Amino acid sequence: MRFNKIPLVAVLVCLAGLFFASAVMAEPLSVPTVSVGLGKVSKPGDVATVLQVFLMITILSVAPGLLIMTTSFTRVVVVLSFLRSAIGTQQAPSNQIVISMALFLTFYIMSPVWQQINTGAYQPYKTGQITQEQALEKAVFPIRKFMLSQVREKDLALFLSLSKMPRPKSANDIPTLTIIPAFMISELQTAFQIGFLIYIPFLVVDMVVASVLMSMGMMMLPPVMISLPFKILLFILVDGWSLVIGSIVKSFG
Repeated sequence: MRFNKIPLVAVLVCLAGLFFASAVMAEPLSVPTVSVGLGKVSKPGDVATVLQVFLMITILSVAPGLLIMTTSFTRVVVVLSFLRSAIGTQQAPSNQIVISMALFLTFYIMSPVWQQINTGAYQPYKTGQITQEQALEKAVFPIRKFMLSQVREKDLALFLSLSKMPRPKSANDIPTLTIIPAFMISELQTAFQIGFLIYIPFLVVDMVVASVLMSMGMMMLPPVMISLPFKILLFILVDGWSLVIGSIVKSFG
């Protein structure tokens, strides 16, 4: 399998993979030094090096967006947001906790993919066994495999038809820039399905509380004020956090 153009996400994946894999495998990661200065170039290759530096800075500036687009982060954070809305607690847990939990769950879910990048791309490149271009090609393959395992065929067919490209013979012929938006739509679809299932039991509690208050003639009392403690109690009794987090992680299996 060969790619004519390696997308920008490959660089992000390599960086994220080698940092996380090095942390997991307790291997020291050498950080290169960077010096900035002004002067005349002595050979045309210096200009290419400067352009590469600017390209790397641009990639790092959009790194959070690429992390969201190509990993499990989207599904996790949307489901956790649905859970908070279903319970009815506006700021508990806070946005910082929700995002942090989604981020570390993403590290946990994506760790096998990043370990493949570390062993198959970064380590051989570090020892000089392969070139930089070969390392990027090997780094993007696990990410493509992960996205293709989660994307729906309907969403993938949609973007293939929008791009007006010929029908691919295999998954290896599908461009990565076509897989990414299809993967994001599939993640949102799955997250909304899980969120709907989360809403059902809490909606039943709200309906029961509202019916009881109306039968008692207490129509001026907000049902949310009474139902919130019961919803929290229900969530605690069923060990809600273990069920929700376990379901999210298992949905990527």
